[in-house]
Amino acid sequence: MAYPLMPVLGTIDILLGLSILFSPTRIVLTWLVLWGIITASLRPLSGEAFAELIERAGNFGVPLTLLILSGLGENTKDWFTRIIPDIEVKPETWKIVFNCLRVVVFLLLAGHGWLNLIEKKGLVGQYKSLGFSDPAGVCKIVGLFEIMAACLVLVKPWRPLLLVFLVWKMGTELFYPHWELFEWVERGGSYGAILALWFALPAVSLASKKNLARNFLRILA
Repeated sequence: MAYPLMPVLGTIDILLGLSILFSPTRIVLTWLVLWGIITASLRPLSGEAFAELIERAGNFGVPLTLLILSGLGENTKDWFTRIIPDIEVKPETWKIVFNCLRVVVFLLLAGHGWLNLIEKKGLVGQYKSLGFSDPAGVCKIVGLFEIMAACLVLVKPWRPLLLVFLVWKMGTELFYPHWELFEWVERGGSYGAILALWFALPAVSLASKKNLARNFLRILA
């Protein structure tokens, strides 16, 4: 039954992707969050490592962040109408968006690092195909690097390092031996989350400064 369903699900995913690209709506974003969690959860439920779920945090974390950024709307109709790109965002919302992105990037980096540490067969095969004589050792080094990177993002994200992690993620995802381009595109949520966090950092800093100035004025008053 799985094989006849795959083209149907693939077509739906592509149509929803095009919908978000050209006319994003809150209802589609909500579905993408739920669908992303369901599909990611199927991996550990079918016997794979739990790291497979959290490594795909970009799949459901990015639409969740966009949904938070867009707000819940004023009525039911707003869930089915196009989201306005220049919507005014409150400083409190920026903080929630920032923290959401930080957790998402932490999970996707930590999850991939975890898969390296447990020497996932597919990753070992990648390193072997790249010519490494000790692919298991490479798994350990890469795994430790990615978990350290994840912790840095969670504790203190720094814009120059985020660019390094973005280049790292985009580069390493090109090493799949089959369907390289499709595998790379499918992980767009991971790159998008890191890039979005890079963009969100100045906005959060500005919001914090505004809140600090506002509180200072209240004290003076």
